[in-house]
Amino acid sequence: MTDIERRLRALRARAPRRLLPSILAALALGDAYTVVDGPVGPLYVAWNDRGVTACVPVAAVDGPFEDAHPRHAIRVDEPPPWLRGPLDRALATGRLGDLPVDLSALGEFQRLVLRKCAEIPPGQIRPYGWIAAELGRPGAARAVGTALARNPIPILIPCHRVVRTDGRIGRYAYGTEMKRELLRREGVDPDAVEALARRRIRYVGSDTPKTYCYPTCHHAARLSADHRVAFRSHAEAEAAGYRPCRACRPAA
Repeated sequence: MTDIERRLRALRARAPRRLLPSILAALALGDAYTVVDGPVGPLYVAWNDRGVTACVPVAAVDGPFEDAHPRHAIRVDEPPPWLRGPLDRALATGRLGDLPVDLSALGEFQRLVLRKCAEIPPGQIRPYGWIAAELGRPGAARAVGTALARNPIPILIPCHRVVRTDGRIGRYAYGTEMKRELLRREGVDPDAVEALARRRIRYVGSDTPKTYCYPTCHHAARLSADHRVAFRSHAEAEAAGYRPCRACRPAA
């Protein structure tokens, strides 16, 4: 061995643990991931250099996360500084806020659905038809449900806040009980929601002023019993002279 070879070998050092994830992300070949505390248990969160690509309850993954993730994934100890703050805020507030997410692997319609879903405030719910109407496609409620069922970033993009068109809580990719628990932690009473749905009450009106909302809208939540009026349909509310709430924008 020459002197130069010995000197080169002496320079050998172990690469930093973050180097490989950084290279994979820069080349769009894979994601880094870690485990963080979520509202109903630990979560796997994966990301690349553009933002979060996946959020999955640890309890829902049977086996290594690497086997379930559609791209190559490397586990690291914690998110990078540029992601840590926005991620903590999103989990604490229930709002996506300034958290970057990468939805580039999805189709255009699903991206639109997820972006609209992210606008639903914590503690409120909307039916599938609301998202369809907001996107200018009022007949696409079923397609909205399909798009949300394939949401790669649940909890952070809150598909648990979207319910059936008849007002019932409906299914969830990780089980109805998790959906109900997520809603409970945000202040929604799932049993009360189901009770209204059984009575076929879709909207709640305020007689002063004469507006109507979804039952979980923050305006509806402030109504006293003396000023609360129940409606079974959009048409019934408008026939009574009530106009849609500008905050929750109830859809026909």
